[in-house]
Amino acid sequence: MSESEAVSQQRQSAGTASSAAPGGAARPSVMTLSIRDQAGLASTYMPFVLGGGIFVPTTRLANLGDDLYLIMTLLDDPTKYAVPGKVVWITPAGTTGRPQGLGIQFARNEAGEQVKAKFETLIGSAGLSARQTHTL
Repeated sequence: MSESEAVSQQRQSAGTASSAAPGGAARPSVMTLSIRDQAGLASTYMPFVLGGGIFVPTTRLANLGDDLYLIMTLLDDPTKYAVPGKVVWITPAGTTGRPQGLGIQFARNEAGEQVKAKFETLIGSAGLSARQTHTL
């Protein structure tokens, strides 16, 4: 993946999306994502996911339904958008024409609505809504 597309880095203690917290309860792992240009923004957004979502190019192992916590920066905006999410899409390695990664549904809360609105404003203002994405 080029630098012009989404760049992701993950922090995790194990190979799955959730790790055990003290006391045995699972806690969401954290993924950070920086989208640096309009093309990356348009190709990663998943408007067909209820409440909005984003495709994160990654080699991380996860299962459908795993909870994750995303921390994102979008374009030149220094704001770090923090939003909980759930894995709703997995593109495995070796899929022709698509990068490996995870589709994350934004939580249906204030943080999720805020980041969904931000994506839609940025994509709409740039006229990129008809571009091909990493998922469909």
